[in-house]
Amino acid sequence: MSKKVLIAEDSSVIQNLAKKILQFQNYEITAVKNGQQVLDKLNKEDFDVIVMDINMPVMDGMQCAEQIRKRDDEKANTPIIAISGNAKNYTKEDFDRVGINEYLPKPLNFDELVEKVNSYTR
Repeated sequence: MSKKVLIAEDSSVIQNLAKKILQFQNYEITAVKNGQQVLDKLNKEDFDVIVMDINMPVMDGMQCAEQIRKRDDEKANTPIIAISGNAKNYTKEDFDRVGINEYLPKPLNFDELVEKVNSYTR
């Protein structure tokens, strides 16, 4: 059974690259453009891991992570890997506070992305 990854990224280029690379690793991918769509998807489906951009329209990754952690079901524990081009604005403590498990800077190192996703889905 393939593991399910939810990718939230408003850049189509990055979203498509991440999608292709993870599909190549036999992951089942669902892709959305903002944090609100992540919450909507989580209400309907289970995911093994969420890969989420910090800077997205409607609801950003930090707010979204916070909302996910406030859930009162097992989905509240879904691992979250954040990706961002300007995470210098955030500290490790900020990520810990909202419940983000891992952080990857942009430009994305896709080998590292695969490695992190693998580490949470094995």
